[in-house]
Amino acid sequence: MSEASCAPLKLAILSESPADEAALRTLAAAVLGGEVSFLHPGLRARGWPSVLQVLPAVIRHLHFNTDADGLVVVVDADDSVVHTLAHDGPEHFHPQCRLCRLRATFRQTAKKLPPAAGRGRLLRGVGVAVPAVEAWYLCGRDETVTEAAWVVGQAEGRLPYTRAELKQRVYGTDRPSLAFETECALREVARHARDTRRLEFDFPGFAALAGELRGWRAEFATVAGR
Repeated sequence: MSEASCAPLKLAILSESPADEAALRTLAAAVLGGEVSFLHPGLRARGWPSVLQVLPAVIRHLHFNTDADGLVVVVDADDSVVHTLAHDGPEHFHPQCRLCRLRATFRQTAKKLPPAAGRGRLLRGVGVAVPAVEAWYLCGRDETVTEAAWVVGQAEGRLPYTRAELKQRVYGTDRPSLAFETECALREVARHARDTRRLEFDFPGFAALAGELRGWRAEFATVAGR
């Protein structure tokens, strides 16, 4: 790998809370490896509807007004349709799948943007935590919490746990302070940062993000012209 292709990637993160952003910085850096920097301040929106609404404006802002190489977007699935491999096929976009909708919004926005300041397109990394990011934090220390368990529960009409219960298991309360939430999130993702394979296996919504991030290094030299 050339010196140019080893230059640090600069990422922006769009998430639902400051605690999520802190955790995602750790996870993104672990997947990418090497030196990674992050755009400050972070980009946040409160809840799924807001993330989807602001995403086009965020993409345009990053493209025209910053030197960010890529954007990582992660939201909770809540009770929405969970992404499957079938959704990735031609003409199989699912309007109730949040991963499908985020990818489509990113694709439709980015394709309309002309080159700016010598740069090409903004790289994309999209993930969805099923049913919430606290499930990712519990991965590896609570065997009952997996994306597959949630999908089976949805299909049978008997969810294996609620989002409030996941918060209780992670934080000891379903209403943690932001400082305590961030502390717990960073402690849990530190385990995954050493090896993300378990998280990718148990949570395809994270594996989708990790797969896109790993494709960034190959594109980096060409896209950034470095």
